[in-house]
Amino acid sequence: MILVGNQRGGGKDLARHLMKDENEHVVVHEVRGFAAADLDGAFQESYAMSRATNCKQHLYSLSLNPPKEASVSVGDFEDAVGRAEADLGLTGQPRAIIFHEKIGTDGELRRHAHAVWCRINADEMKAVQMSFDKRKLNEVSRDLYLQHGWTMPRGFVKSEMRDPSTYSLAEWQQAKRTGNDPKELKTMFQDCWAISDSKQAFSAALRERGFVLAQGDRRGYVAVDHSGEVHAIAKWTGQKTKAVRDRLGTQSELPSIKQAHEQAAKILTNRLHDLRKEEQRIAAHGRQQSRDIKAKQEARQHQERVEIELLHKLRRERESRERVSRVRTGFWGLVDRISGRRRKIAAENREAELRAEARDDQEQRELHKRQEAEQQRATFKFHEFRARRTANLKELRDDQRSLTQEAKTRHPEPDKSFRT
Repeated sequence: MILVGNQRGGGKDLARHLMKDENEHVVVHEVRGFAAADLDGAFQESYAMSRATNCKQHLYSLSLNPPKEASVSVGDFEDAVGRAEADLGLTGQPRAIIFHEKIGTDGELRRHAHAVWCRINADEMKAVQMSFDKRKLNEVSRDLYLQHGWTMPRGFVKSEMRDPSTYSLAEWQQAKRTGNDPKELKTMFQDCWAISDSKQAFSAALRERGFVLAQGDRRGYVAVDHSGEVHAIAKWTGQKTKAVRDRLGTQSELPSIKQAHEQAAKILTNRLHDLRKEEQRIAAHGRQQSRDIKAKQEARQHQERVEIELLHKLRRERESRERVSRVRTGFWGLVDRISGRRRKIAAENREAELRAEARDDQEQRELHKRQEAEQQRATFKFHEFRARRTANLKELRDDQRSLTQEAKTRHPEPDKSFRT
């Protein structure tokens, strides 16, 4: 059952729309929690309450559309409305339920329903928050499809279990770490069953999630994964054996458990092979990138050394001129010699020169230290990258070999040469 909901105002227009005579039959099934007994009066009450708040979309309107082939009772509609009400946080809010019966394009008379709630909480005088309402309605819809055994639209299928043939390396490693959660696994099988109406569709849905449909040792239907685990279809879908047999029919074209294991393992080993090639490509790209980074780093560091040497040279020349300018010549130079001032200036100039040399040496050492640290960081990052790539390649190679070997040995074919 498809559930589509939205917040809205315009109660008068909504009431007029829901009572339109374009439908063959319109039945106001319930008006609960309002003083008025008709839709227009009820929605006007909701609007009046909203005036005491800042809420403009004071109604929540929900349409309930069952599958074409389904025969849905009034009780089933009420159950669906109740589930939606609980999940949306509208429990106890005033509501109306309306049934429409309309002739479809195929000439069949079908029934669908609408439910409308007042969002204004009368006790707190504020609107009920409608966070993630579409996600919540999708969950309710999905549960209804599973409960009633209707063929589910593919959009409702949960995507937690990915197609192994499209695994990224991180997804494969996560799958190995966590394994298959029983609850998620059952949900996956139920989803595959709900979106399938034939053996071919069910088999395809299972393959998209890494399972191969097979004939079990006791004539039952099973699904086998890449590790060789065998899952009984009736048990994991929650269906009776007869229902499974009626939908899936004969087993004659299905592989044995061993063959299914080999097929499922092959799907994954092929992907692991592709991941190995991808890792090799990443490693080659990383090596080239490291060489490029190193070349750029060397060029930049060489330029930094040239620039600091030029800076030191120009600064030494300028400071030397400043020191020379302090030494007076001529008459005053003679006075400086006689008074001893010339000797004092010479000593000061020598100390300034030594300090300048020490400063330049310190700047050179700091530059060399920084450049050496940059080189070490680049080297460490490359070694770390290479080690990670090497470990990934080894892991993928070992996993590929293990899956191939396990598929050959875990499920030997039964010996049919000694029949009594």
